[in-house]
Amino acid sequence: MLILRRRAGESLLIGDEIEIEILETGASGVKVGIRAPKSISIWRKELQVTRAANCAAARGVSIAELARSVRI
Repeated sequence: MLILRRRAGESLLIGDEIEIEILETGASGVKVGIRAPKSISIWRKELQVTRAANCAAARGVSIAELARSVRI
């Protein structure tokens, strides 16, 4: 893992197409801006982890079980 120290207004580059700029720093966190091509997906990690867990859980359920659970 590369660790860098940046201040508000400073940036870092990833390759030729991605720029990450530190917009604000404060006691509660850091506000960042990301410039990247639209073809690159940018996700908050906790959302990606939750999505992967939901997909894994859904694969473990059969269609019959799903149908039984939605019957009233």
